[in-house]
Amino acid sequence: MPAEVNNATDPTTIFALSSGAPPAGVAVVRVSGPAAGDAIDRLARGARPTPRRAVLRTLADPADGAPLDRALLLWLPGPGSATGEDMAEFHLHGGRAVTAAVLAALGRLPGLRPAHPGEFTRRAFETGRIDLNEAEGLADLLTAETDAQRRNAMLLAGGALSRAIEAWQSHILALSARLEALLDYADEEDVAPLGPDFAADLAALARDVALWQGRAPVERLRDGVRVVLAGPPNAGKSTLLNALAGREAAIVTPIAGTTRDLIEASVAIDGAPFLIIDTAGLHEPSGDPVEAIGIERAAGAIAAADIVLWLGAPEAAPAGALRIGAQADRRIRDPADYDLVVSATSGAGMAELFDRLRERAAELLPGEGEAALSARQRAALDRVAEALALAAEEHDPLLVAEALRLGRSALDALTGRAGTEQMLDGLFGRFCIGK
Repeated sequence: MPAEVNNATDPTTIFALSSGAPPAGVAVVRVSGPAAGDAIDRLARGARPTPRRAVLRTLADPADGAPLDRALLLWLPGPGSATGEDMAEFHLHGGRAVTAAVLAALGRLPGLRPAHPGEFTRRAFETGRIDLNEAEGLADLLTAETDAQRRNAMLLAGGALSRAIEAWQSHILALSARLEALLDYADEEDVAPLGPDFAADLAALARDVALWQGRAPVERLRDGVRVVLAGPPNAGKSTLLNALAGREAAIVTPIAGTTRDLIEASVAIDGAPFLIIDTAGLHEPSGDPVEAIGIERAAGAIAAADIVLWLGAPEAAPAGALRIGAQADRRIRDPADYDLVVSATSGAGMAELFDRLRERAAELLPGEGEAALSARQRAALDRVAEALALAAEEHDPLLVAEALRLGRSALDALTGRAGTEQMLDGLFGRFCIGK
């Protein structure tokens, strides 16, 4: 594991391949730090390009002058760069040998070293080019597997939450300034006492924060809407799981009790992520300890589900479950007893089941233009809301000022202005090298 790097005080220049692994059509090598311009000078051996204009140059090894490649160069002086530092980009032919030769030449230059995972993004954070929420959005964008995950990551990386926080910070600072003026200059004639408008402004800020508190959790986007298939043994749960997943995710046999543990399958339906979970059949335990564990886990999965598809007797369905009459080709009960009748074998009713899942997911996932929040972000917003509620309850200006200070502190933690190095290391460690 690489040694920890404090980028705020690290004077070294870093470099890495920032595009996909070769071979590729183009390989992009990024350099960031005080020696980025020197790297261009040494490899291109000519006048440094005009900032932010791509030029075609022949690269040569500074050690012996041997040609390396004919490449496009970009010179991006700080602070107007992605990292806030001087940056250079070499757009190479994407063969393995070309890429390896250029990286080796950069590694021999004084003051340059290979970048650690996420170090380019961390330097952007340290220089104030992005805040912690935008960095988390970038991390989510790199791992996005569904369209819903991509859209949410783009919102966070694009600063949707950060812009809201900036407005809250300005609002709470204005309220704090009015309090400080009252406390410091209460005896001055031109300092007006706090009136009803102060309470109204405080309430408006609290309402705005509460709107974001009600946003969907990002964990549901990352892991998927949890759809649990539950019911007695041999009710068709595993067959339905395979039909929903579009593959043989579970073993299907006529033998009751084939499924004895949770079986999970990740599925994207119209760009929305789902986690479909098959469970052991629910019935009175027979004394088999493995079977008992499976039934216990099934009950836990039902309790944690976003959507339960109940394939048993309708009257035994858990509250809120969608009562599914599975095995419609063999079922003899009245279809009116169920919310939906399907046959995973023939496909009857499956289109309507997918529609029902999409409808329920739309209620659980963020809407168009709404960003889902992580557990860290939700916890910080809870602290902001608690501080604003405390400020609204207090009558002593000193205590109101202290409550607002707590609110500002929580907002600083939300943007990363205040936080622990361990948390930052964990975040930026999620990035690949070169990002």
